[in-house]
Amino acid sequence: MSPRRVLTRVFALGITAFALPGFAEVTLSFGVYTRTKPTTMVEIYRPLLNALESRMSQELGEPVRIKMRVAKTYEEGIEDLVAGRIDFSQLGPVSYVYAKQQNPGISVLAVETEGGQKVRDGIICVHRDSQIQSPHDLKGKTFAFGDELSTTGRYLPQAYLLQHNIKSSDLGRYDYLRRHDKVGTAVGSGQFDAGAINDETFSQLVANGAPLRVLVSYPVVGKPWLARNGLSQRHADALRRALLGMKDPVLLKPLEKDGFLEGSDEDYASTREAIQNNGAFFQ
Repeated sequence: MSPRRVLTRVFALGITAFALPGFAEVTLSFGVYTRTKPTTMVEIYRPLLNALESRMSQELGEPVRIKMRVAKTYEEGIEDLVAGRIDFSQLGPVSYVYAKQQNPGISVLAVETEGGQKVRDGIICVHRDSQIQSPHDLKGKTFAFGDELSTTGRYLPQAYLLQHNIKSSDLGRYDYLRRHDKVGTAVGSGQFDAGAINDETFSQLVANGAPLRVLVSYPVVGKPWLARNGLSQRHADALRRALLGMKDPVLLKPLEKDGFLEGSDEDYASTREAIQNNGAFFQ
């Protein structure tokens, strides 16, 4: 066979090989909204996403690449998933409820766990030297909430305050600071008497020297990881198995989590109730 025919045949085989499904790259996009600085969000999630790429590549028999999109606001993060601009996402429980209402085809892949449980802690914190010792002492005091769509930073702490006969009108002043780290920083610096924050951000701030202490805590169902409406079953199943099999403490530590469990829409029934009853806090 002539050299020219050999090269032609090799070239043709090369095109055929790369056209086979096994050689196609799968590109998925992961979305999350910022709860702290965007650069910190990338530091938290990128190692885990790299591990998911590796696990999915092995299972699917083709290279998988996961891009990351950090939304600037809760609203943008919800809309990214609802509109299908991302393939899968981590949202807070309240954001999931709103997203599910807008696009019922969104499905739960898995739920984050702490101590092997789906339930974690939300925290109302005060300054370390504050004289506030009980929820009842919050009457007349200033209070910092997180984002207006936040589970831990808005809906559940407002439900907790309402259970202790404290409404918005009983507070001296309140505001929404959007991010958990901003809430903790504002309370630590004395700008607010108390604030609602998630447990992982509280731990990070205290470790960095913020003068905060826990006043009370309340249960919060773990954050769901979600698949967009229309994501192929093959990729959704591979994602689910990769998440459920994720046990590496080094990868999970930045999330302050220890793994994932199977989840369903029913896990967030209490979140829906908190949303439905939230109006009573402002009456």
